Amino acid sequence: MSKNVTVLLGGWSAEREVSLVSGAACVNALKEAGYDVTPIDVHPDMGALLTRLYPKPDAVFNALHGRYGEDGCVQGLLDILGIPYTHSGLMASALAMDKPMAKHLFKTAGLLVAKHVEASADEIFAADLIPRPYVIKPSNEGSSVGVQIIKVGGHNPIIDAAMAGGTRMMVEAFIDGRELTVAVMNGKALAVTEIITHHDFYDYGAKYENGGSTHHIPAEIGEDLNSKAMGMAERAYSVLGCRGVARVDFRFDGENLFILEVNTQPGMTPTSLVPEQAAHVGISFPDLVSWMVEKAEFDQ
Repeated sequence: MSKNVTVLLGGWSAEREVSLVSGAACVNALKEAGYDVTPIDVHPDMGALLTRLYPKPDAVFNALHGRYGEDGCVQGLLDILGIPYTHSGLMASALAMDKPMAKHLFKTAGLLVAKHVEASADEIFAADLIPRPYVIKPSNEGSSVGVQIIKVGGHNPIIDAAMAGGTRMMVEAFIDGRELTVAVMNGKALAVTEIITHHDFYDYGAKYENGGSTHHIPAEIGEDLNSKAMGMAERAYSVLGCRGVARVDFRFDGENLFILEVNTQPGMTPTSLVPEQAAHVGISFPDLVSWMVEKAEFDQ
């Protein structure tokens, strides 16, 4: 008898459209793998969500991205209900989404992070808090939502929707260099991908627009740097207490490898970075999502 799997997708964060695409791809792959699949487009009405989660599925595939789906909120709900779910648990999800806290933990663990400070929008607009060039990003968003690069002699920070309403922001030194990323599956790094883009950085457009970026796998970075990136990725995954599949992003300035962040809910289409790395080591997309379902658990 096949397992009943509910796929949570959509949500109401700034990454809703990305989640819909990821979720649809996972629904198709899970059906191909033989599961009975029920997709749920999640909205702020938790009563409606609870109703649709009964009778309880055997597992939830969490394809939500951004706030409420990636930051521990939905993980806590599923923990209370006792429903196994994919990806990291409540604590690791919350820590990874809180960029300043994650960087503090990485630094404490001996991983190299860029100089950074957390501040309010008013403080950021009043003066440069660190020397230019630097990056401004919301402290708890993903997919490069609300990210700006402030260059030497360039424009000053711009107010936008992501920065309104007293949102806490992080100001981080801009690392000019190569963009590298490592998928980690069950604590083991799969490969290193180099991301090439004509954008100033791997922003939302570079991630999701056609032709926004190209992925070089395996990255042509030499054996030593390759081993270092994979080792740092595994260490970061462990430090946050991740489980299942996650992705760790880096910048390499030619001398030093800086960890940027851990994404506990990485994009999940067949051409996304994590599935690409899985395919590189011989794991098909249906096999990848099946493994994630079989390893699903909840925090008791």
